[in-house]
Amino acid sequence: MDTDRGVTILFSVIFYMGICIVVGLWALRRTRSSADFFMAGRNLGVIVTGFAVFSSIMSGFGFVGGPGLVYHMGMSSLWMVISAPMGTCISFYLLGKRIRLLAELKESVSLPDVVAARYKSRLTRLLTSLAILLGVMGYLGTQILAMATVLQDIIANTPIGRLSLEACVTVSFAVLVFYCVTGGIIASVYTDVIQGFIMVIAALLVLVAATTAVPDGFAGMSLTIGADDPEAISPWGSVGVLGCLSWYFLFTLGASGQPHVITKLMMSKRVEDVRRTLPISVVGYSLTALLWLAIGLAMRTLVLSGSHPELPGIDAAAPQFLQAYTHPLLAGLVFAALFAAIMSTADGFLNIGSAAIVHDIPQSLRGRSLKNELLWARTATVVIALAASLIAVYSGDLVAILGAFGWGTFAAALVPVVTIGFNWKRATALAANTAMISSLVINLGVKLLKIQIPFRIDAGAIALLVSLTLFFGISLLSKPPKLDPDVDRVMDL
Repeated sequence: MDTDRGVTILFSVIFYMGICIVVGLWALRRTRSSADFFMAGRNLGVIVTGFAVFSSIMSGFGFVGGPGLVYHMGMSSLWMVISAPMGTCISFYLLGKRIRLLAELKESVSLPDVVAARYKSRLTRLLTSLAILLGVMGYLGTQILAMATVLQDIIANTPIGRLSLEACVTVSFAVLVFYCVTGGIIASVYTDVIQGFIMVIAALLVLVAATTAVPDGFAGMSLTIGADDPEAISPWGSVGVLGCLSWYFLFTLGASGQPHVITKLMMSKRVEDVRRTLPISVVGYSLTALLWLAIGLAMRTLVLSGSHPELPGIDAAAPQFLQAYTHPLLAGLVFAALFAAIMSTADGFLNIGSAAIVHDIPQSLRGRSLKNELLWARTATVVIALAASLIAVYSGDLVAILGAFGWGTFAAALVPVVTIGFNWKRATALAANTAMISSLVINLGVKLLKIQIPFRIDAGAIALLVSLTLFFGISLLSKPPKLDPDVDRVMDL
């Protein structure tokens, strides 16, 4: 690719990043308290909330990791794509109204606040906070690694030349921290509106580019990939039936356990907005997911046919396709939307992570949060971002793998406690605590010990199944809990 094209793409990204920085500075003026920093003043409209929800799910995981999975495993990750919108529907149906009402009644600024009100247990709040922190590290590492990977590939095609991954992570860290520390969650959600529209339009244009880059479009892709590996183009891909079904289970039910999504449901201006927000989120995600599938299939076909050199890694599928097979302005637009999506999603993770450190863990241990929460929240944001950057550089994991770990950690720990617990009065604090501990032990144990699970079944799915079984079993064997009157009335809705 010629350097002029690379420079055009780079300047497009820099221009859009500048817009995001301006949004961060604007949000700084509107962030006057910890409630503004963590909850955006609980004043978001339908469109803002809808775009914030689907952008949080897509982000760097879908834009970079998704095409890489398709390139590497064929159609297997289709089960993630079709599961996420279904999971979003479950989240809105089971939690939308209840979580918003409880947040207002209890003046909550975080998800563990609402969990503590439901179970009346400091230990449950503490375990929820720890589960969120662990999941944040995996998922935030995904965002930073995706940002650095794309930045590295873009700069390599400019006169600057190829930079090391560490240098690109450092740049990504610096921009991200400035954006998040200044604007908090307000900067994130309002940037989501801008980049959400861009993501939808760009995904449709990239779909056209992918079909024209390969002779005979998707039919040609199927024939070329099928000739090389028939399993890859089958409904189960190279992962197989059990692996795909474990993803289907994890991503359908697990969507309702993602704290960055649940927290945004707590920010809406009115309870009744949930019904109008859901279609925006589902349609937005479904359209942007076209980019996930189209780029992955196209790049695998182009490499197999000899039209494109072998990729240095599967995470390079999206960056290299956009730079080589789309108009530079379209590539710049997609990359800009990608960086904005990563920044806003990372902001959401930094937000819930810093809330856990400065608000929820102190509340659990000593009954009150830290003084001057806003200052400490911004400090914690820097510390968490630095830790996640180190994980991104030295874990050796791919974007999609880190993202799946974060998703699985959240799902297994929070689906029983939040999704089931906020709809079933019989659920007890003991059951919630046991479910969370078991899920963290399984997810971390498999990750740290590098245990290979047969049939490529996802560890997060196993952890979720175990935590649900323990949650139901212990609740049924325990004495029914006595709920707070406000919680009881909300659960009757």
